[in-house]
Amino acid sequence: MPLLDWLNKSDAVRTVQKVPYRLLEAVPKLSAGDTNTENMLIQGDNLQALKALLPLYAGKVKCIYIDPPYNTRSAFTHYDDNLEHSLWLSLMYPRLELLRELLAEDGSIWVSIDDNEAHYLKVIMDEVFGRKNFLVSIPWESRYSRSNDAIFSLSHNHILVYAANPNRWKTIRNRLPRTEEQAKQYKNPDNDPRGEWRAIPWDAPNIRENLSYPITTSTGKVRFPPSGRHWSRTEAQWLEIVNAGLAYFGKSGDGAPSFKQFLEDSSDIVPNTWWQHEEAGHTDEAKKEISIIFGANNSFDTPKPERLIQRILHIASNSNDLILDSFLGSGTTAAVAHKMNRRYIGIEMGDHAETHCQPRLKKVIEGEQGGISKAVNWQGGGGFHYFRLGETIFDEVGSIHHNVKFAALAAHIWFCETRVPVANQADSPLLGIHNDTAYYLLYNGILGDRRPQSGNVLTQAVLDSLPKHNGCKIIYGEASRFGKPRLEAENIVFKQIPYDVRAV
Repeated sequence: MPLLDWLNKSDAVRTVQKVPYRLLEAVPKLSAGDTNTENMLIQGDNLQALKALLPLYAGKVKCIYIDPPYNTRSAFTHYDDNLEHSLWLSLMYPRLELLRELLAEDGSIWVSIDDNEAHYLKVIMDEVFGRKNFLVSIPWESRYSRSNDAIFSLSHNHILVYAANPNRWKTIRNRLPRTEEQAKQYKNPDNDPRGEWRAIPWDAPNIRENLSYPITTSTGKVRFPPSGRHWSRTEAQWLEIVNAGLAYFGKSGDGAPSFKQFLEDSSDIVPNTWWQHEEAGHTDEAKKEISIIFGANNSFDTPKPERLIQRILHIASNSNDLILDSFLGSGTTAAVAHKMNRRYIGIEMGDHAETHCQPRLKKVIEGEQGGISKAVNWQGGGGFHYFRLGETIFDEVGSIHHNVKFAALAAHIWFCETRVPVANQADSPLLGIHNDTAYYLLYNGILGDRRPQSGNVLTQAVLDSLPKHNGCKIIYGEASRFGKPRLEAENIVFKQIPYDVRAV
């Protein structure tokens, strides 16, 4: 397979290995709603945030949607979209690598882009995700008005779609409901009591002798397939159509054979590759949605409409599936996922993670009625946790970094084990009890003895000093003096620091 090369590509390919694992530090005052939620809003560089998520969510994300900078050589209010071409490729490559690792076996990734980098992006995504896993490039009609001062009036952007496993994804992807316009194709000219229907032709391209049998119309006329064509199914199947009262030969009764497909029996439709603004929204609609939330003078230049994201998430996921957007922007993907009852992780590096994404999601929880709210009957509820990137977990030799204090490591371990942040800053070896399992951390002299090893090793004396729990106990420490039979007898699962701390 041909590969794209650019200045400093070798560095871009090695970038992921150089990125350190960082702690995710919860910011309770910026979280909102249900505290038991798994929804996450992360402020920080998305490369480091994706690396931090890897031990927790590798292979678990059902749908990834990103809307990265388009490299259009124009300055945007909330981020710099003016990157030299090779720098843009070096920015995207390692992030795509990490997104690939997070994608579930039956998951898909959707990337919005325009003509400036679309074709280069296609080539590097072929390299990262595999050319055989490319599904489609969807032209989305992002604008409906015409620019008369342009050489060509821009009407569309691209959405590149890849699946981790196309054959498996095809079996789980959802079709789209019929629109009112599509439903108008069904009529009832003969007042059939079964309702509205449309005629589906019985002929098909090419010539197959076994599918070229005679068909007798309702007036007695005998018909064969048109020149260069054959009937679409066998004669036995046609007779089933006749016996079911579904055969139709036009108003005259002796026209070309077809069969009735009733509206109530028709399935949802297969998504096509041309997404018109009437069905998937447009940029003016998106700007209006954002202006209503943030005000006309405090919105984004290039937001995506909620209907576009709704369409993607409908096709690619189901209720409670995990959605990820690592270029969250104004928060549209997270807002739509929340309203559609998906779990989500949104990552945004700028201050607007706090000034735009957080208040927008808070409004969603409160029941805001913009965008798709009425279409999905959104009434509010749910919650999200706000995080920032914290200290690097490991030093250059693989030990817990000396800057990582007990409370920070405790919060990381608790989140890794339970997927929810600690309610309060940990100041006890018992971090908490979740689903009848107690979690303990022996680290940094938490038991009061500051000698290097004392208190960080599981011994009988240490076990006796820990807060009691009758159920399963998971204990993190530097070493254990208990053998396997003793651990089983005490209902203990011991995990060794740093090797069992999930960030490797």
